[in-house]
Amino acid sequence: MSRDARWKTLLELLVERGRLDVEEAAAELSVSAATIRRDFDQLAEQQMLVRTRGGAVVHGVSYELPLRYKSARRASEKQRIARAVAGMVAPGEAVGLTGGTTTTEVARALAERADLTSGSPALTVVTNALNIAGELAVRPQFKIVVTGGVARAQSYELVGPLADGVLGQITLDVAVLGVVAFDADQGAAAHDEAEAAVNRLLCERAGRVVVAADSSKLGRRAFARICATEAVDTLVTDVAADDVTVRRFEEAGLRVVAV
Repeated sequence: MSRDARWKTLLELLVERGRLDVEEAAAELSVSAATIRRDFDQLAEQQMLVRTRGGAVVHGVSYELPLRYKSARRASEKQRIARAVAGMVAPGEAVGLTGGTTTTEVARALAERADLTSGSPALTVVTNALNIAGELAVRPQFKIVVTGGVARAQSYELVGPLADGVLGQITLDVAVLGVVAFDADQGAAAHDEAEAAVNRLLCERAGRVVVAADSSKLGRRAFARICATEAVDTLVTDVAADDVTVRRFEEAGLRVVAV
């Protein structure tokens, strides 16, 4: 296993459990304890974790794993969700995409659609995610609009009041939200309040709102609310979503698509 792959796995385990022991991590990754100690030390130097006697812990309850370390998690589910969401977009529409691993996959699925290879434009994409804009900017048939703002290192998203000037002047057909939590009572949420504020503006400017979230995000709550459940038209998730949870979203008036 490469160092990058080890670091991704260690950070994911750390976020799930809150704490990891050296021996425990070494056994799970099938490497030596010395290797794990070195990994923990290097990650601590980058402020990705807090080193403890015999292991490591996350920085705090609101810890957010940076996007570059989340891309492999639930990859197949996210790709299926992304293809389903991309299929809900009609040629010529204006689409808002927030940041996140699942919405990044949505952008890739849109780029692969055969009916979106030409047009003037084939699609207008408005995003506050630098990585999504970068991937789609090479597609001449897509018109890419990027909001202003200050870049967050964790998510590559632009946040802050500079985005208001752009988002206040546009109208979207659909906004696709990537979320860290979506609860039927509390709505869609993010870790960061500035990120949530920009995502909320995207929702307000859209004719319809789609939440793209794998089943691990459902029934969970996070610090900063993006929008109420009633503001969402469609939830696209994976087939592992709990039946009771799905029913609660449907009772709230959402169309739920499980793929």
